[in-house]
Amino acid sequence: MRKTAVILLIATLLLVTIGVVMLFSTSSLFAREKYGDPNYLLKRQLVWLAVGAVGCVAAAATPYPQLRKWCVPALVLTALLLALVLVPHIGRKIGGARRWLSFGGMQVQPSEFAKLALIIWLAHHLSKEKRRVEEFGRGFLLPMAVIGAFLVLILGEPDFGTTALLGMVSFGMLFVAGVRLAYLVPTALAGLTAFAALIWHNPVRAERMLAFIDIDKYKAGKGYQVWQAMLAFGSGGINGLGLGNSRQKMFWLPEAHTDCIGAIIGEELGLIGMIAVLALFVALLACGVIIAMKTPDLFGQYLGLGITMLIALQTLINIGVVTAWLPTKGLPLPFISYGGSSLMMNLVAIGVLLSILRHGAAQETNETQEFFAQQQERLPI
Repeated sequence: MRKTAVILLIATLLLVTIGVVMLFSTSSLFAREKYGDPNYLLKRQLVWLAVGAVGCVAAAATPYPQLRKWCVPALVLTALLLALVLVPHIGRKIGGARRWLSFGGMQVQPSEFAKLALIIWLAHHLSKEKRRVEEFGRGFLLPMAVIGAFLVLILGEPDFGTTALLGMVSFGMLFVAGVRLAYLVPTALAGLTAFAALIWHNPVRAERMLAFIDIDKYKAGKGYQVWQAMLAFGSGGINGLGLGNSRQKMFWLPEAHTDCIGAIIGEELGLIGMIAVLALFVALLACGVIIAMKTPDLFGQYLGLGITMLIALQTLINIGVVTAWLPTKGLPLPFISYGGSSLMMNLVAIGVLLSILRHGAAQETNETQEFFAQQQERLPI
């Protein structure tokens, strides 16, 4: 298990390092033009990186069973923050979406906190109700009510990408825990139908969907971002143009330092560099699965799998969007894209995985000792 921890830490450190380097490469021109300082965004990201590193260490040092005591207060607090985002003059509106709160000159995105808070609560609830997880009320209706409330709040921002991501992770956890498919499948189909209806009746997102279907036709409109991302990948070829030599970042590719940073990696580092980045994600996710599968208690298993699914699905969606395999969604590439809240919470999530790995053996030892103590009490004197 020590080897797993080392691989997890190395993969995370390399991904964060690549993120810092690529952020400077992609954002310097934009930052100089908008803020008068080519290092403006990089410096802000480094501040969040420092906060995230502290959070990672703190999470790793905290025995993960203690999270169960705080999961409900964290869930309520996160829900309140999501509600505050929707209040005019409190939540900050950028690009037609109200997703941010400002604290001391720094912007935070409560939906990033909501991801981890909901996963921890679901892991707690599903492990606590394991014997009744097949029941409609405690096993399905109660967790679905909490999940639904969070999804509605995030959808109201609106943030379709995070809504879809959190919905998939939540349903994945319910499925793994053993909730009946007779409850999950109809609910998932109804949710997908309602989600599709909302997209279709929103002119902006409906046009994005049409652009996904026929990108060549809409490449000058809603398909422009993905078209430019594809050009970046194409010009990068096998070996890439070289670090710092991207042409698409020169105000051709929108959101080059956030959602589309993967395209710049492909352009500057080529197919080889992109494969290396994906290999690091695969190593990280493999470690997450190993940690979850070897954890002795259900709470640790569900928590580890939930975090692993979150990072895996977000990575797949981001790469799928910039390679035109999926419709456009505003989700950052974990550990690499610019975004302080995302980087910090991903590092905290890695800390939780390390805590599960570190304290899982102790948890198993305690449970074994309790078992033998109970058996000794039953022995006749």
